[in-house]
Formats: sequence, C-alpha cells, structure tokens
Amino acid sequence: MAQAVAEAIDHGEQLKRNGIVIRTYDLWKTYIMGDQEIHAVAGVDLEIKKGEYVAVMGPSGSGKSTLMNLIGCLDTPTSGRYYINGRLVSDLSDDELARIRNKEIGFVFQTFNLLPRATALHNVELPLIYAGLPSEVRLERAREALRQVDLEDRMYHKPNELSGGQRQRVAIARALVNHPSILLADEPTGNPDSATGNEIMALFDRLHQQGNTIVLVTHEHDVAMHAHRVIHIRDGKIEKDERIK
Repeated sequence: MAQAVAEAIDHGEQLKRNGIVIRTYDLWKTYIMGDQEIHAVAGVDLEIKKGEYVAVMGPSGSGKSTLMNLIGCLDTPTSGRYYINGRLVSDLSDDELARIRNKEIGFVFQTFNLLPRATALHNVELPLIYAGLPSEVRLERAREALRQVDLEDRMYHKPNELSGGQRQRVAIARALVNHPSILLADEPTGNPDSATGNEIMALFDRLHQQGNTIVLVTHEHDVAMHAHRVIHIRDGKIEKDERIK
C-alpha cells in the first residue's frame, strides 16, 4: 500500500513537471439501472496541458457532461485514475474533493448559479470565504477578478440589475477568483442571445491568451471553434481528438 502511494506521488510530480494539468487513465463511470450497466464514461485516457484551450463536444447522452463532472471533481469514477495538477484525486473522499474543487477548478455554468440577493462583488467573493481568506484579501481579489471581466463599475449591482451577459461575466469572475488550475465551462453561451454569446466567447479567448487553461463543454460547433483542440465524445469514449489551431 505504502509503495503504491509513493508511486502515485512520484508519477504526479512527473506529470506536474511536464506541465500536465489533467491526466486520466482508463477512466470509467458506470451506473446500474435494474439489471443493466450503463457506461456513461468508458475507458477514457485524456491529457490536457497547462495553457491549453480544449472543447469537449458530443451529442446528448454521449457522456460529455459525466466526463466534465469527473474532471471537475463533482463525481468520482467507478474505476481508473485521475490526476489534477499532479495530485491523484480519483481516490479522494468527498471532503477532500471539495477542497480540490475550490482550489484547483473554476466552474462556469450555463445557469450562472448566482445568489440573487448578493452583489456581484459578494458573489465573486464566495469561493474565498470557503477558502478561509481574510476579508481585505477577499475583497481585493474579488475586485481584481471583476476588473478582468470588465465589470468593475457594476460590482455593487445585484444579479437582477444586470443583463444576461453581465451575469455570466460575474460567474466567470467568480470562477477566476481563486486563480484555479483549470477554468471549466459547461455550455457557457447556452442562455444569452447570439451577440452576448459572442461577447462571452471573446472574453474566454482573452482569458486563454492570459495563460488560463480552459476546458469548454458544448454541443455548439461555433463555440467549439474558439478552442485550439476539440475532443469528440460518443458512447462514453473519445471518438476523435483533433488540434484545430
């Protein structure tokens, strides 16, 4: 057991030295439905390096959302190994996964998930409260994150006082505030109109140019074309992995 732990640590350090933020080995997620086994993710081997901009595409039911939940430490695999930023996370407890999520991953969801009665500044500050940072540090980091998304002048507005695009930018600022290893976005243009969607994707392009690692889950071809690499998922497997830029 001790030898296996040491080997996992050594391998994690090697991945980190090579700039590999995400590495999965034979990752599976299986659900039991009556007497049937449903393989939502079926033996995925995936490597994403620091600074990459990757889109994950696939039809409804392909397993892309389940894969995103595994990568985002929102779920645990049935089998296989998963390293994030050099740490083996596939065997961690729920509490340990929560700490990894808060530290390593910035989430951007289609539905924003903002607190309706809180200001933009307080919504962005929330992950830092969970991290236990002092108030002065939290506020400065939250303001800086809102500056990154061009919303410094709206920081004291509540979500119902903001447009759909502005609410999404608040959600992106919240995802950035902990300086995560990965920015993980699930259908980030699903709600806004096309003009706002273009604005959000332009922001992701800029964040990538600033050095952020972005993994984008989408069913929209136009959105995926902003990425530099597109991974196609079908029946829980990687059907195609292509570099497009």
